[in-house]
Amino acid sequence: MIAPEWQYLLSPWALGLLGLCIGSFLNVVVLRLPRMMEREWTQDAAAHLGDAGVLERSTGLPPTKAAPLADQIQKLGELLDKQPAFSLVTPRSRCPKCAHQLAWHENLPLLGWLRLRGRCASCKTPISVRYPLIEALTGALFAAIAWRFGPQFQTLLWCGFAAALVALAAIDWDTTLLPDSINQPLLWAGLWAALLGWTLPLDQALIGALAGYLSLWSVYWLFKLLTGKEGMGYGDFKLLAALGAWLGWQMVLPIVLGASVIGAIVGIAMKLTSSLREGRYVPFGPFLAGGGLAVLLIGPTRLLSWWLGGH
Repeated sequence: MIAPEWQYLLSPWALGLLGLCIGSFLNVVVLRLPRMMEREWTQDAAAHLGDAGVLERSTGLPPTKAAPLADQIQKLGELLDKQPAFSLVTPRSRCPKCAHQLAWHENLPLLGWLRLRGRCASCKTPISVRYPLIEALTGALFAAIAWRFGPQFQTLLWCGFAAALVALAAIDWDTTLLPDSINQPLLWAGLWAALLGWTLPLDQALIGALAGYLSLWSVYWLFKLLTGKEGMGYGDFKLLAALGAWLGWQMVLPIVLGASVIGAIVGIAMKLTSSLREGRYVPFGPFLAGGGLAVLLIGPTRLLSWWLGGH
């Protein structure tokens, strides 16, 4: 039995408030993690290409041209190394327009944005409504998970699962990136949770991870062989593998079909309204994440009953 104080802390109201705070942190992750990744990639590339021998071998340039180019790349690497620290906690949150550093009360989930009326306190630049929306969405998901699973410790696991999916969906929508730094821990956490008996039987989780990865991997290569183009990224394979590890192999096909239908509808709507981004594509990750959250909240048993035409 869960102690009375834990029952209160794991109630929909309490976890909903926690979700608002986690949503505020997810806004930081969504904004900063892609930039951190880009900086790391650029530093790695500069360190690698700053070697004249590497440039000669990889580009075929003669030594007389490779050496000065390598020197310039080394200077770029030195410049990057001198940049101020940039992480999820450094520097503190600030306005991107005027660099006004946000006070603690301006950072309060939902209330801070409402109090500021959606504008910077210093320069009055509008603050995107997406910030409070992500906070509200995460809070609502945490409350719904608490209502769905009740006051048990596994409820916190599913809240973490939902938070990771919200972050992945938002990052993929913005950048078409699904970071391994979230995808891979999500996959391993699902397998460990199954191993410890907290979610699924371990065999269902393992088969779910394999089915998730290999199904989209097969579609990717079939599409590439037929068209010569890449229809999706490897991050989508890893995300579906993680969903399979958490929700089981039976849910892989419903998630993919649901994500495909909704993604197609959204893509057509964006095309009709001329809002497709450059390259005329819609990332698939947000719809996979949405499918996973729908399965979680509806329940695999009920979804399978609908899927098989039961009652």
